[in-house]
Amino acid sequence: MKILFWGTPEFAVPSLRALSEEGHDIVGVVTQPDRPAGRGRELRASAVKTETLDQSLRVLEPESARGDDFVQEIAGLRADLSVVVAYGQILSREVLDVPALGSVNLHASLLPALRGAAPINWSIIRGDTVTGVTVMRMVEQMDAGPILFQTKEPIDPEETAGDLRMRLSEIGAEALVEALVLLEAGMIEELEQDESRATYAPKVDRATARVDWAGEPVAVSNFIRGMDAVPGAWSELEGHPVKLFRPEADPKVVPEARPGTILEADRDVGLLVATVEGAVRIGEVQPPGKQRMDSSAWILGRGATAGQRFE
Repeated sequence: MKILFWGTPEFAVPSLRALSEEGHDIVGVVTQPDRPAGRGRELRASAVKTETLDQSLRVLEPESARGDDFVQEIAGLRADLSVVVAYGQILSREVLDVPALGSVNLHASLLPALRGAAPINWSIIRGDTVTGVTVMRMVEQMDAGPILFQTKEPIDPEETAGDLRMRLSEIGAEALVEALVLLEAGMIEELEQDESRATYAPKVDRATARVDWAGEPVAVSNFIRGMDAVPGAWSELEGHPVKLFRPEADPKVVPEARPGTILEADRDVGLLVATVEGAVRIGEVQPPGKQRMDSSAWILGRGATAGQRFE
């Protein structure tokens, strides 16, 4: 099958590789343009673009994936199908309909649950024990098209969003390959989504990632895991933002202090922070301008002391 592939982050790379290895003809790859990144703000190619250069594939990098000129350009590639995996822009009906077989998308949730930009983050934040991937036919409404194929996957109790994203990228690639086999064979039954069961997973950013300590310990722990590693859950201590990682809920602790108060800051036992009706032990931190480190090392360097309070 002749495929026009759309994708940008590392999550999309296993799918691009799998389609190529399966023998599909990748006639072009659409990805986001190079963006400033890192402390030096130097232009950096997307993970998908880097992969396409390794495979000597044709790359398209429009600032906006619309307009007559762009539509004519992708129409000239004569793809049978567009496959979209975390591309990063909403595609118009005109663009979706260019290939003869239309467009399909790989989404990292069991739709109609968690439509939107950050399903992996929110599945962990919500405390879900099962998630998965969905291959769906694309429509103009966000993540609302008919379901072609789904695969379920358990979520480990200690898993972070970064860990889960890595696993689902590989599982999703396998699901996509299988879905296309069934599609080519005419063995797919397209299942309309139940709108009454739809939930949403909005984009996460630095503002979203600020920790609210006024929650139960499991909920706070889930939130920190759900924001790891990007954008990274954070809280202010003495006016400075500190990123927090590797949480462990401890509901047995009965704190006699306001939520956010550091109950313990000991190099041997680590960093224990009060929540509502319990506490959360923080395994790793990242102070401003420093690398991520074990919380005991931070404490040893006098980064935090008992009695201080995260805001």
